[in-house]
Amino acid sequence: MQIRRRSVLAGAALTPAVAALGSGTAAARPDNGGEFLVGVGISDATGPVAEVGMMGYSSFEQRAEGLHQRTRARAFAFAESGGTQRVIYVCVDVCMIFQSVHDAVLARLAQLYGDLYTERNVMLTAVHSHAACGGASHDYAYNLAVLGHNRQVFDAEVGGIVEAITAAHDSLAPGSLSYGRSELTDASVNRSRIAFDRNPAEDRDYYPLGIDTSMRVLRITQGGSDVGAINWFPTHGASLTNTNHLISGDNKGAAAYFWEHDREGVRYLDGAPQFVAAFPQTNTGDMSPNLDLRPGHGPTDDEFENTRIIGQRQVEAARAAWDSASENLTGSLDSRIMYLDMANQEVGGEFTPDGRTYRTSPACVGAAMSAGSTEDGPAIPIFPEGTTNPLVDALGGMDAPIPQWLQDAQAPKLVLVAVGLLPPDGWVPHVLKIQILRIGGLFVVGGPAEFTIVSGLRIRRTVADRLGVPLENVIFQGYANSYASYCTTPQEYDAQQYEGGSTLFGRYTLPAYQQGFATLADALRTGSEIPRGPAPRDLSQFQPYVGPGIDRDESPTGRAFGDVLTQPEAKTLTGHQIAVEFVTGHPGNNPRRRGTFFEIQRRSGDHWLRHADDGDWSTKYHWTRTEPHQSVARITWDIPDDTPAGQYRVQHDGDSRDAGGAITAFTGTSNEFEVG
Repeated sequence: MQIRRRSVLAGAALTPAVAALGSGTAAARPDNGGEFLVGVGISDATGPVAEVGMMGYSSFEQRAEGLHQRTRARAFAFAESGGTQRVIYVCVDVCMIFQSVHDAVLARLAQLYGDLYTERNVMLTAVHSHAACGGASHDYAYNLAVLGHNRQVFDAEVGGIVEAITAAHDSLAPGSLSYGRSELTDASVNRSRIAFDRNPAEDRDYYPLGIDTSMRVLRITQGGSDVGAINWFPTHGASLTNTNHLISGDNKGAAAYFWEHDREGVRYLDGAPQFVAAFPQTNTGDMSPNLDLRPGHGPTDDEFENTRIIGQRQVEAARAAWDSASENLTGSLDSRIMYLDMANQEVGGEFTPDGRTYRTSPACVGAAMSAGSTEDGPAIPIFPEGTTNPLVDALGGMDAPIPQWLQDAQAPKLVLVAVGLLPPDGWVPHVLKIQILRIGGLFVVGGPAEFTIVSGLRIRRTVADRLGVPLENVIFQGYANSYASYCTTPQEYDAQQYEGGSTLFGRYTLPAYQQGFATLADALRTGSEIPRGPAPRDLSQFQPYVGPGIDRDESPTGRAFGDVLTQPEAKTLTGHQIAVEFVTGHPGNNPRRRGTFFEIQRRSGDHWLRHADDGDWSTKYHWTRTEPHQSVARITWDIPDDTPAGQYRVQHDGDSRDAGGAITAFTGTSNEFEVG
């Protein structure tokens, strides 16, 4: 692990800087003496795992065919001990947090808690897994490849997030916070170095390797025991390629699982684990985990092994930061938000490269965005002549003219589709929430896009300067609360690499965000209030779905649901794989959220105990349609080296649908097999 002089100096200065913030210039609020009320929570946010489009690569061919690991929502609640302020931070193993999910979660929280948790003090973020279920958005552009809004996916994400927040709220108790950082140099690579190198020397010099190597960790202790950690590091959730068809949290979900399962007492099915570890993104727009700059390549040629390695490297770096965390992070809690109409922002010269005033413009997709990223994969699909999409047809087409003024405003981007002009109010969001959370001496700055590392750095500098705090006390959080594609610097935008072509609101998108965050930081510093801004649009009333549905399930002649088609070997060893196949129904009949499609069970006397399930790294659940109404579940277990010797079996739990729509649960059990 390479340590740079700049990083050593920043780390050395960190502890006194954080301690000083209790009475510093950041806010005119009293210090809490180093103690907060803290709580953690976790819940399942997995949607249907079969025949649903997967989110991230925008590949029509990438439809779910099973499950590698369940996607989870992890929530962290902070309250002032003896004060009135609270903040909620949530990280979810999905690709993006869409405005639709954000709004639904806040509506549910209002029903449960009144005005205790609001859009102001709740931040929702995503790990940006490209192997998660798609269809939760109400924004049409992000549903094109998944063929519309999928209510099961939406309900799973909203339900999981609300349950995780509820668990964190219910577990609030006196605790303390500390903050540490470490360096991680072998879990990311800059996939757009040509654009990065266009930035001024002061930006490039901050990142001498061309990557953001900082792992920043908030250590959360309750009653003298460690209960949670938030571990910020930027690398794309794209270790798994667009040829993968298993739902997964990718390398970030793997990292969380590995750390949580390194501790005893973890039982996802029986309630929250004793320790909750989230691995959120920061400014990840140009950071790829594919170290060889090819999808599925680097550090190995096996995409699942790469996912494991990149996840494990993040855990190791997080543990190093955890071990170095300073004690008694002091300060108060606070938050500010503002909604910006990013399609029409007047940006003052303080934030533009040449000191002149400019405007943003309605969202446009550029040629570079359509071409996709060769290092990670494609984005919003643009359809060549003769290609049709039933969702596009249902929405009335996407042939809006591109006026000359808009082409000029987006220059030097070659505009292909003016998605911001498509009826009824654009196919991507343009009224977007920006947010700053204060958690003691830390300031978490949330933006609704994929920001490049220099974009994130510039926003951090702006906020730190306005607050009068050290730069290391400001953490940038991308993928927060909504999603509006990418954000590059103006210099990077001019290169029109994939990220620049995906910066929707034109060359001055980043300066517009900087200007907004400066306003938020000023308000936070002075304790003043600012107008909320325009309301985000509501498109929930017209959300077509033209993807495949579930008609009915049938078992093969002479077979019943749950019958075993392929039995495991009678005896095997650790390090080997067992595979069992069952007659099954469509997983969409019941996604079994907060449950499991199977258990690997171990005999204990006269009883069978759950040893592993569909949330574990070592298992996979493959679903295959064999006939129009028939399907097979193939369950595999790569037996870990530390598996105890003994007798095991596989139990599959599923659900079948009859021609009348009635759903019936069933269970199938394999023969016993010996591991030893």
